[in-house]
Amino acid sequence: MKGYTGVLADGQAIHYVDKKRWLWILSVLYPLQPFVVIGLHASSGVEAWFVAPFVFNYVLAPIIDWLLGADSNNPPEEVVMQLDQDHYYRQLTYAVIPLHFVSLIGSIWYATTQPLSWWAFILLAAFAGLIAGLAINTAHELGHKNSKTEKQLAKIALSIPAYGHFTIEHNRGHHKYVSTANDPASSRMGESIYQFAMREIPGALLGAWALEKERLNHRGKSVWNVNNQILQSYALSAVMSLTFLLILGWKVLPFLLIHNLFGYWQLTSANYVEHYGLLRKKGEDGKLERCEPHHSWNSNHIFSNLVLFHLERHSDHHAHPLRRYQSLRHFADLPQLPNGYFGMYVLAYLPWLWFRIMDKRLMELPHVDGDLDNVNIDPAAHSSIFLKWGRDKMSEPTYTNLPGL
Repeated sequence: MKGYTGVLADGQAIHYVDKKRWLWILSVLYPLQPFVVIGLHASSGVEAWFVAPFVFNYVLAPIIDWLLGADSNNPPEEVVMQLDQDHYYRQLTYAVIPLHFVSLIGSIWYATTQPLSWWAFILLAAFAGLIAGLAINTAHELGHKNSKTEKQLAKIALSIPAYGHFTIEHNRGHHKYVSTANDPASSRMGESIYQFAMREIPGALLGAWALEKERLNHRGKSVWNVNNQILQSYALSAVMSLTFLLILGWKVLPFLLIHNLFGYWQLTSANYVEHYGLLRKKGEDGKLERCEPHHSWNSNHIFSNLVLFHLERHSDHHAHPLRRYQSLRHFADLPQLPNGYFGMYVLAYLPWLWFRIMDKRLMELPHVDGDLDNVNIDPAAHSSIFLKWGRDKMSEPTYTNLPGL
């Protein structure tokens, strides 16, 4: 197995081997799940099989994460540059792009050409949409890199769920304002995932459009321009959708509607759990404090990290956005999620249970120390949270608007 050698500050040599090197292939293969259920249905004719992938991802996957536990192993800093430059890991993110398209094409063809009941059609479209959420995750990994090739591939991946504005808002908006009241993609204490979705989905689109308009206007160009990176990805989505419609007929329209909505929902689910209630404060100079690892919830659960390109080591990602997935690190005393993302999604879909578990975990964080002044609170829930968790005195949160929001 390939290893990497570095030199410590005291001159001692260190050798590191990524024991998960070949297991990262799971992130490449995971988008092909629809073909498993399609094959089971084609061979048996039993439509109940279309429920199976939801059971696997939202029941079995959290159990697998719990059984396998967490991996807090870190690559030594002395070999991180070598690890980042290993093209094997980069090639995996390239290889998954066509598989995202294969998954969509296979799913939409089967749903529109086979005599499925209405509920089986909806289940297949919904699960294909959840898989499209993985395309956004792939675009997330690629879109942060300085390589023009990777940035273009990110646009292509985002065309699958028609979410072409993601990289703009995420890189230039979310990373700047993360864990503040001004970030539409940072959930607040007391805010359910359903309330969050109503704020986050339109807020991300409007924020991205404002940022891209500002960029183009600064160059003396209109926002309605071929250089608009959002429109470039949307154009790919439009061409792809029209092609499906012309070849497969009107059933493509409800399929894509369901598919895209569930793709958005998958991203919203991830955004909701990643920064819930965490707050970056302003200094005496009025500037936001630097984004640190403790401003993101982290998870080291093995299975879900292996199929999500290490997305769950989100704390190091926000502290070092250019760092590649294989090099992301665990830190001690971070806000830790009790399960991987799949399990946390299920928890989030049950707000009463989410609040019961996560609010307590939030308030017990060392940097929060039970003080609501250190928490990003939903204004609508401010009074009820104060009654339950408040100390003798708590300041009111300040909310300002970003351009376009």
